[in-house]
Amino acid sequence: MPALLIVHDVDDVDHWLKSPKRKELMGPSGFTVRTFVDPTDPNRVALVVEGGTLEDFEALLRSEEASDAMKYDGVRADTIRVLGER
Repeated sequence: MPALLIVHDVDDVDHWLKSPKRKELMGPSGFTVRTFVDPTDPNRVALVVEGGTLEDFEALLRSEEASDAMKYDGVRADTIRVLGER
């Protein structure tokens, strides 16, 4: 799978960065994740996700576990944007 760039806003960047939920959710599915913080916007963050297939990733995002993890992490779901590598 090509790398995906996922950009979104969160309620608390420090909480989001320290959260174990990304690794707990994506690690067992074979995804690796790198985190980024926008230095000009205190609530904007991004992930680079690699591994697995795009279908696996999309299914994971539709899961109840992903919804719970996003709520725990303070992700503002209406701001999520996914960009694919070409």
